[in-house]
Amino acid sequence: MDLLTLNINEVLELLESKKISAYELNKFYLDRIQRFDGQLDSFLALNENALNEARLIDDKRVKGENLPKYAGVPIALKDNIITKDLYTTCSSKILENFNPPYDSTVSSLLKENGFIVLGKVNMDEFAMGSSTETSYYKKTKNPWDLERVPGGSSGGAAVCVAAGLAPISLGSDTGGSIRQPAALCGVCGFKPTYGLVSRYGLVAFASSLDQIGPFSRDIEDSAHLLNIVGKYDPKDSTSIKTVEKDYTKGINNDIRDKKIGIPKEYFEGGIDSDVLKCVNGAIDFYKSQGAEIVEVSMPHTEYAIAVYYIIATAEASSNLARYDGVRYTFRSEAENLIDMYESTRSKGFGKEVKRRIMLGTYVLSAGYYDAYYLKAQKVRSLIKKDFMDAFEKVDVLLAPTSPHTAFKFGEKMNDPVSMYLSDIFTISLNLFGGCGVSIPCGFDNKGLPVGFQLLGNYFEEEKVINFAKIYQNNTNWHKMLPEKFKK
Repeated sequence: MDLLTLNINEVLELLESKKISAYELNKFYLDRIQRFDGQLDSFLALNENALNEARLIDDKRVKGENLPKYAGVPIALKDNIITKDLYTTCSSKILENFNPPYDSTVSSLLKENGFIVLGKVNMDEFAMGSSTETSYYKKTKNPWDLERVPGGSSGGAAVCVAAGLAPISLGSDTGGSIRQPAALCGVCGFKPTYGLVSRYGLVAFASSLDQIGPFSRDIEDSAHLLNIVGKYDPKDSTSIKTVEKDYTKGINNDIRDKKIGIPKEYFEGGIDSDVLKCVNGAIDFYKSQGAEIVEVSMPHTEYAIAVYYIIATAEASSNLARYDGVRYTFRSEAENLIDMYESTRSKGFGKEVKRRIMLGTYVLSAGYYDAYYLKAQKVRSLIKKDFMDAFEKVDVLLAPTSPHTAFKFGEKMNDPVSMYLSDIFTISLNLFGGCGVSIPCGFDNKGLPVGFQLLGNYFEEEKVINFAKIYQNNTNWHKMLPEKFKK
């Protein structure tokens, strides 16, 4: 039995039929972490009680006690998702050794449903980056080429699934931080509609954009995770009450007469030829399945990067003001309070975080608010309207996830604008607030994964999942494992 190729349904069947125990399943992944993570650097902290939790589940199963549906299934969590008694650092020095006294809502829901948290995985510091290079602790490597980045900011969450160190994981997506690393690592990454998944206990970067979502190989596994975490939460003022759904039930393998929009602005130059070839292959596949391909225009796409880096940095400058050395872990002592604030924040934050705090503070400052922040909000409304107009004509949108495959370490670190452009195809969806998924669709001439994204209207996750599942039912890209980590 090759556990690495199984989806959640198949794992659940093994557990329920007692062909494998929760202990054996979790030990399998912990052994792989022990064996391979020295090369990958995807995990920051491991749950030392994981095997004890698995034993308790096995004992209850043997006794015939009622268990939650997902009892014993392992999962990894991005390190900005609060977990009680398990370090949460946001990959920042300023939160070093921070051991939260409570669980985030998604952590609580996972535990209530029987999942076992294997550990916390690396990320760009406070989710600010597209390569996981801004982490204070380590640089996570892409399992397809260890000299290349895994994307970011949820690089660790993508790598642990791609290399088979965890079957599924949760990350967060503020401007593409789930979809971009999913594309660069060859796995599925799903960004739910803003408000569907509670942000209570997600360390805030940009509050109007942040959203927690799953990584998996099989899109159906992401649907299982959405069933668990996609619930209204009164603790999160932006959580939206909707009818709870079983997202696996919307899969019917039929897209005949459905319309797929191809936004022409996403294909106007700047895309690697191999990426374009793979994405065009996906478009041809959908044509062959009876879907109608429709070109649409989203004329304000060109402003998305500028708008995002005004709004996101403004919100970040406010959210990160709380880290002042008084209440949270790292403090740099000084002779007076003001000097202590300055010294703590200067030494506690990394270069990219400080850059964004300064930019955000500037655009919110007196005299510049109207010129930058207010104008950015107005343009955001126009970008939203582009999506609303498109979804009046089509069911989903299809576009490349990233203009290129994984780049080498250091290639873009000294050029922030070049790094920011890595997210050029993902940011607009966050400004709109809808849902989207990145799906593997091939490899470039260097053997690096390529992904395309399917974007959906508000709360149309079922539709996006169905389109993605049909593609996966007819391709094997999502089943590919990097050669070094196959055994």
